[in-house]
Amino acid sequence: MYAYILRRLLMLIPVLFGVSVVIFFTLRIIPGDVAATILGTDATPEALAQLRKDFGLDLPIYEQYLQWMGGVMTGDFGESMRTGKEILPDISSRFAITFELTMLSAFISWIIAIPLGIIAGIKRNSKTDFGVRVVSLLGVSIPNFALATVLILVLALFFSYSPPVGYVGFFEDPITNLQILFLPALVLGTSMAGAVTRMTRSSILEILRLDFIRTIRAKGAKERVVIFQHALRNAMIPILTIIGMQIGVLLGGTVIIEQIFSLPGLGQLVLTGINQRDFTVVQGSVLFIAFVFVMINLIVDILYSYLDPRITYK
Repeated sequence: MYAYILRRLLMLIPVLFGVSVVIFFTLRIIPGDVAATILGTDATPEALAQLRKDFGLDLPIYEQYLQWMGGVMTGDFGESMRTGKEILPDISSRFAITFELTMLSAFISWIIAIPLGIIAGIKRNSKTDFGVRVVSLLGVSIPNFALATVLILVLALFFSYSPPVGYVGFFEDPITNLQILFLPALVLGTSMAGAVTRMTRSSILEILRLDFIRTIRAKGAKERVVIFQHALRNAMIPILTIIGMQIGVLLGGTVIIEQIFSLPGLGQLVLTGINQRDFTVVQGSVLFIAFVFVMINLIVDILYSYLDPRITYK
């Protein structure tokens, strides 16, 4: 197991290298002058030249990349082109908000999707199964930003309620923190629940057809024991796979929801960096998200061996 974890950690190097190359050179080929965007149209040629020199934009592109990666390897993600402040502390604080939102969304999706998927799998081709499949299909099909907009309108028009604006840390005021994050987490969790429900249903159906389930039933085991102690555990591997993928996607894909609910998360930081042509913020944030995504996949792979002892890593 430890050798496998070490190999996976070593695989981080080429993965993150590839991500860094793609994001760095993609930002550099975007049309427009970064210095002119920052200083404005009234900037003098001398001021533009000085700003390019300050941020190393006058160097060949490969030298810019090597300088940036040299800093990243020592824990220095660079400074914001707008504020001049180090971006790593800002990324860390913004990521904490996005991570909390992601995990709360995942928890909501689990408590919705897994019970519905189990019920649909047990009652295959019944009216209940049909209803669950329709609801899960709607969850997959409706974009989360559309669902968020409709939810805000319904609450405002019929209940005279509007979501809290701003953000309060969990340790500062847990109640206010959950009030702020509940609606965006509900929207994201509902969207996640559709795919997890469908996967849970199909996995349960596949396991219930296997011979060992018939043997357990033939021995007189109660149905809840068959479902929860035997079928669900064996069905959790594909469910865990899609959950891990969705968590990784949410960490980098909450930008629209954060914008709608005015949450100062990592997605909003990336969007602001793109709009302001703040290269260091964007490339540092994307590289950080890629690192977390790969680590989540590693954790999911390790959990496989605990769910199914037949799976071993050498």
